[in-house]
Amino acid sequence: MLENLLKMLERGQDSAMLRFSLGNEYLRRDALPEAAQHYQAALELDAQYSAAWRAYGRTLLRLERLEAAVEALEQGIPVAEARGDKQAAREMQVFLKRARKQLSERDRDKS
Repeated sequence: MLENLLKMLERGQDSAMLRFSLGNEYLRRDALPEAAQHYQAALELDAQYSAAWRAYGRTLLRLERLEAAVEALEQGIPVAEARGDKQAAREMQVFLKRARKQLSERDRDKS
């Protein structure tokens, strides 16, 4: 599957859906940096892609890139809400709460 998606990209068939699919495939393989890269590319192609915001924010959280996760989730929640994607918005709110908590704990541990 991954090879087919990469071939499509090489042929210039770049799209938000293709990048989202690549992100999902890398995520499935636990290749988090690559997944994040493709989710980010999907969002550069379509900033209204709420599923990509959710996946991107969650992946950044798993990578412990907490500031970036907070930023992505804060951008993604209003997109999901505007699109009526209530489930994605709720999930992103949970991820955002988790990221903020981890940031707070990290900052407290540094003190």
